[in-house]
Amino acid sequence: MISIIIPTYNNLDYLKLCIKSLKKNSHFNHEIIFHINDGSDGSLEYIKESGYKYTYSHNNIGLCSAINKAAKLSNYQYILYSHDDMYFCPNWDKVLLNEVKSLNHDNFYLSGTMIEPYSGHIIYNFGTDLSNFKEDELLIKYKDINFYDHQGTHFAPHLVSKKMWDKVGGFSEEFNPGIGSDPDFNMKLWKEGVRIFKGLNDFKVYHFGSLTTRKKKNFIQNRGDKTFLKKWGISTKFFKKYYLKSKTKYNGPLNEPNVTIGYILGLLSCKIQSFFTF
Repeated sequence: MISIIIPTYNNLDYLKLCIKSLKKNSHFNHEIIFHINDGSDGSLEYIKESGYKYTYSHNNIGLCSAINKAAKLSNYQYILYSHDDMYFCPNWDKVLLNEVKSLNHDNFYLSGTMIEPYSGHIIYNFGTDLSNFKEDELLIKYKDINFYDHQGTHFAPHLVSKKMWDKVGGFSEEFNPGIGSDPDFNMKLWKEGVRIFKGLNDFKVYHFGSLTTRKKKNFIQNRGDKTFLKKWGISTKFFKKYYLKSKTKYNGPLNEPNVTIGYILGLLSCKIQSFFTF
């Protein structure tokens, strides 16, 4: 089964909907573990009273640290990270675990297909917030609106084995509050030999869209692109294009990048940017 890790930052009503979807639409029983940042909106009391596992920080410690703290409580073989404003569509876990079973090893990174009102893999407006969320319509239509199994996924919700999670040390906390942490995690997996980065069309979630960063006053984001460039010597854009081949149709495990003229020029540009980045 799966340990579902959900960091949350004063987003109680959306968190309740996320939990509701997991209870309603999961095929198996999983453990859900939260990290509560601040919790002054009542989310700390709610999670306590509901009996879930959780970690807590008085202040917002950042996405990466929050995920890492919560993941230490995991008891299951697989770890799935989710945002607190995601609604999981029916049988999401059956799709995921069938895929894991077919692979029969731990060298993978699997994620879902996001339905969002304005962006995402599938653009379809089932509501921009809780006041106009069309849950019933979503449950009727989600099977008929499709993307495809895709390469190079780096978006939540994503699943890895706990063994691989521990091997790479979870999320890199120099990326707090969070921008750039997903491709960095993928790069760490790449360095460990993972070549299956697969987004599953039939594992769908509805995502209201990064509510924490959009709505929290004075929420200061990090320069994750800069941190990634200095750490790895290439940009996130270069990594996603030449390594992960993001959003292209999935056609099997990835290989080392082809050294083309475009690759060489792009790599040279990254090295120049890295030299002048402080």
